[in-house]
Amino acid sequence: MQTVKLDEGLYHTAAENGIIVLSEVLPGVRSVAVGIWVRRASAHEERSKMGVSHLLEHMVFKGTERRSGRDIALELEARGGALDAYTSRDHTSFQARVLDEDLPRALDVLTDLVRNPALRETDLVTERKVVLEEISQVEDTPDDLVFDLHAAALWPDHPYGFSILGTRETVGRLSTEDLRALHQAAYHPRHVVIAAAGSLSHDVLLKLLGKLGWFTFDAGPEPQPVAPVPPGARVVKHVPRDSAQSHIVIGTDTFPYTDPRRYALLLLTTVLGGGMSSRLFQRLREELGLAYAVNTFQSLYQRSGVAGVYLGTHPSTAAQAIEEVRREFERIAREGLSPEALREAAQQVKGQVTLSLETPVARMYRLATIAVYGEPYRTIDQMLAEIDRVTVDQVAEVAAEFFAPERQTVVWLGPDGSSSLV
Repeated sequence: MQTVKLDEGLYHTAAENGIIVLSEVLPGVRSVAVGIWVRRASAHEERSKMGVSHLLEHMVFKGTERRSGRDIALELEARGGALDAYTSRDHTSFQARVLDEDLPRALDVLTDLVRNPALRETDLVTERKVVLEEISQVEDTPDDLVFDLHAAALWPDHPYGFSILGTRETVGRLSTEDLRALHQAAYHPRHVVIAAAGSLSHDVLLKLLGKLGWFTFDAGPEPQPVAPVPPGARVVKHVPRDSAQSHIVIGTDTFPYTDPRRYALLLLTTVLGGGMSSRLFQRLREELGLAYAVNTFQSLYQRSGVAGVYLGTHPSTAAQAIEEVRREFERIAREGLSPEALREAAQQVKGQVTLSLETPVARMYRLATIAVYGEPYRTIDQMLAEIDRVTVDQVAEVAAEFFAPERQTVVWLGPDGSSSLV
């Protein structure tokens, strides 16, 4: 194993079998956040197997060779800790937050459910119903559903446009053989990043992981890359629904997570819709009263990304709201940001970044992201300095390319009367 000290109290270890372990000591806390990231998720799926990564994430909690599902649920909760998991487009993650004295227990539970899930047919029958209920919940939550619809419109033929949860049809067809095949192909050290932050020692963390076999576990095959992503489709799409609001996403494909332009994009989305003082909030909500919720977003992945704006408005004002968003996009694409606006946005973003890293969980996520996306480590001060180095010209280039109104994919979910927007 090769261990490198990246910063005071922050270490990176790479083992011969491919596993990466990172940790950061945070003085003054009594807890530890620890997680296992598997670099395989919905972006690696075939359309016919849509949702298999998410279903496997659920199924590992149903029991292992040593523990029942109830045992898994109780082992950390009984000590005041918490266990959680999620599936994203690029990776699947399993995390725990516990008292520092319970780190060995947390690692044992996480290792057991990640490496030794039972994947029983009887459990699949039950958990499939749970996932179908989760799909129904999203379908009943239009401000969530519209993002899935937008991704599908933007990337109709690429897994980045697939639903992470899958569909009723694909989930209904998935078998224990599908789950075992995914587990055998992906849940190996070469695919895995382990990150921890809080009251811990890196040497102790490595010893605990060694006792659990992580450094002698078979490396497994090379991680499967995400397929190349075609340019986003430029469409305007209406999905009819009987509802009191029209839920609208206006956005475009951008670039991968590691692209150096990401801070310029973040500054632009902050100015447009990053809070109550943003241009879109002030115009659409405060001045025109067209929306209760209006905000920008950006999600950057391994091979591409997406940025845009979400808003909910009455069907009768949907056309006006979209037109106002387009005007702001056109303005920022044409003008970029003034030096003063850029300085204000940089200060806002730096404050948000700093405040977001105040907890062990946030520090754990930061460490994992470094390894998952293959980034060089940067201190927080270096990150803040990168934000300060963004220039007016860099912002103008990103604005002109990604906020031109004709580049946007528009999807809205609402009553048929909104079809006049086409």
